[in-house]
Amino acid sequence: MLGESLNTKKEKYYQLYEEYLTIKQNLKNNYGDDQEKARRLDLLNYQFNEIELAKLKIGEEEELEIQKKKIQNAEKLQSSINSIDAELNENVISGISNCIRNLEKIEDCGETYQNKLADLKSIYYDIQEMARDISYMKEETEFDENTQNEIENRLDLIYSLKRKYGNSISVILNYQASVKEEINKIQNIEEVNEKLKQNLKKIEEQMLTIAKEITAERKEKAEILSNKINNELVNLEMPNAKFTVNIEQQSIFNSNGLDKIEFFICTNIGEEAKPLVKIASGGEMSRIMLAIKTVLASVDKVSTLIFDEIDTGISGKASKAVGEKLKAISKTQQVLCITHSASIAAKGDYNYYISKKVQKDKTYTDIKKLEEEEVIEEIARISCGDVTKIAKEHAKELRKAC
Repeated sequence: MLGESLNTKKEKYYQLYEEYLTIKQNLKNNYGDDQEKARRLDLLNYQFNEIELAKLKIGEEEELEIQKKKIQNAEKLQSSINSIDAELNENVISGISNCIRNLEKIEDCGETYQNKLADLKSIYYDIQEMARDISYMKEETEFDENTQNEIENRLDLIYSLKRKYGNSISVILNYQASVKEEINKIQNIEEVNEKLKQNLKKIEEQMLTIAKEITAERKEKAEILSNKINNELVNLEMPNAKFTVNIEQQSIFNSNGLDKIEFFICTNIGEEAKPLVKIASGGEMSRIMLAIKTVLASVDKVSTLIFDEIDTGISGKASKAVGEKLKAISKTQQVLCITHSASIAAKGDYNYYISKKVQKDKTYTDIKKLEEEEVIEEIARISCGDVTKIAKEHAKELRKAC
């Protein structure tokens, strides 16, 4: 069967192509691409070193925030603590000391006074301890500008790292650990990737061999296809048209081989061949497609073909040939054809009349399936302009020729 050899090669090639894609994906996942691996390692090393240089500590941010708040409130803290210190030392401690001395004078007067003296001395010692603490706190509220800058710069660094790597120092350090693991993985996966690369090279060699065979067979079949289509174009009133199949080999494998295939057409002598998709004339495009479909009718998997005014700009003889080819194609596929040609309309198994009418400022389109007598009348009308007896007889002859 025509094309069976090519299909066999394509199936074998596609099996290899799927393996090829799988290995490429595995290499990508394993950083098998040298440039990708280098880029990834550079990024990971940069991230690891950036976090490492910061020397982060759990709880550090909270401590710095407290110090920052103290600095921002230093003036208020100093004023309040100084007042407390003065009150304790100048008034409270002095007053309690005087009270102790007075109780000592009367402690011999009874146990009650002795107990109160003991309680007051205990309070005195507690307040002395508190006064010393307050004195130390006075020193803690004294900040210089350098200390303030250091704290703010350190917090800025922590905030910057949080934006990049996580919402807390703990999360950042965990991320750093995962980065280290990935670096180790990339550096130790080379052996696995080397085996994949060797396998990939073997598959690429097999694919290249089959792809070249496919290209050679395609070129051979393309020449046969071009000749057959050009023969069909002659019968469709396009004797000067030249259809060619352009096969250009690419450097990158695709699912169908290495080929970029494009249909070219030259419709007039002396003109340059252009891609079929750039043909402007609808009538020419329809006839070219009809020629292609005629040649490929036995293998084409498209179930329905639509041709819009395929008779544009062609003679009666060509219309007859077009109608015959449409009829031939309709044996394997459904064909819908919009036409003003009597020769083509006469070939239809079913004929429909499409008309437009205006009602209440709106345009409506009607479609009606014609009975056989109506078909004869319409063929006569588009053939001669008037539905005369002779025109109807001619229409009947056209229908019989089907």
